[in-house]
Amino acid sequence: MPARRPRIGILTGGGDCPGLNAVIRAVVKSGHRLGYETVGFLRGYEGLVDPVAWTPLDPTVVANILTLGGTIIGSSNSGRFTALVGENDRVAIDPKLLTAAATTLEQLRICGLVCVGGDGSLSIAQQCHEHGMPVVGVPKTIDNDLGATAFTFGFDSAVATATDALDRLHTTAASHERVMVLEVMGRHAGWIALHAGIAGGGDVILLPEIDWDFDHVCRAVTAREAEGKRYTLVVVAEGARLPGGASVHAGDDGKRRQVRLGGVGEVVAGEIARRLGREVRAVVLGHLQRGGAPTTFDRVLATQFGAHAVRLIHEGRFGEMVCYRPPDIASVPIAAAVSRLSLVDVGSSAVLAARSLGISFGDDPPATGACAG
Repeated sequence: MPARRPRIGILTGGGDCPGLNAVIRAVVKSGHRLGYETVGFLRGYEGLVDPVAWTPLDPTVVANILTLGGTIIGSSNSGRFTALVGENDRVAIDPKLLTAAATTLEQLRICGLVCVGGDGSLSIAQQCHEHGMPVVGVPKTIDNDLGATAFTFGFDSAVATATDALDRLHTTAASHERVMVLEVMGRHAGWIALHAGIAGGGDVILLPEIDWDFDHVCRAVTAREAEGKRYTLVVVAEGARLPGGASVHAGDDGKRRQVRLGGVGEVVAGEIARRLGREVRAVVLGHLQRGGAPTTFDRVLATQFGAHAVRLIHEGRFGEMVCYRPPDIASVPIAAAVSRLSLVDVGSSAVLAARSLGISFGDDPPATGACAG
């Protein structure tokens, strides 16, 4: 009777994003070449416990998923596994859940578990590792806010979607001489707003990392009018705090999870309209940023992440997370990866380039223009 092949498990946690299926494909194909079977746990970490939910994955199953958005094994950002409630508010997972998950891995002969996710999902992975499970991590977040890696897959795809939205808003804003406010994702970090704002020709970019006020935003609008430009594009990250430091919340579902942000775009639009008497429209891009096919960059990055995760398992390097250190793929301890968020450096070359083009961050007035309070 032939010996059974060792097994690798994989799960995808947190919010979905383009590139997850590219990771799954890379894990399955590279693992197969090294002699491993692969199983996918359904609905994130929930698939590890009773009732255990998993599915076999082989090269045939993943043959056509490289370009697909989402994840074929499902995901969850709620449920019994919750290790992160706020930016730095981490909680311990019930040890009984961790023991049940470890038992599942043992019963299914899993010699290594690839956990794909962002800060919260990787915090769960770290606790699984500390409980003795053979875990490796793969960073995933469209917010690009994990400090241990230069880029996370999903970010480039989200920026491409936001940039396309700005391209479209540009034409209607110019046609109707309107101020258009686009709200994009970015809880603590304004990477999407910054990159999309630059790529899409935004005129004002509001970030969580830079304090701003409505006087300066309005001055940017009136300065453009003084130059004969009767329209303005404003890009605002959902986590950009209002003057005074308050965040705008879309609501709380009552579960033990982070407060859902959203609505700052409408607030900004309403205040600009009130102060300037201008026609202003707000657009919330929302989950459109998470959907659809991954960009070429994200396909390549996610594929490298998946292949390198298998190498970590093959070498017995558990408790590590793959990361992108241009031009190479490397790894760091998961604990180090989730200990620090990557925020926009207000003195970075991207911010300085934007300022040199006349883009306002709402923190300093242009040379001309005024705004009545």
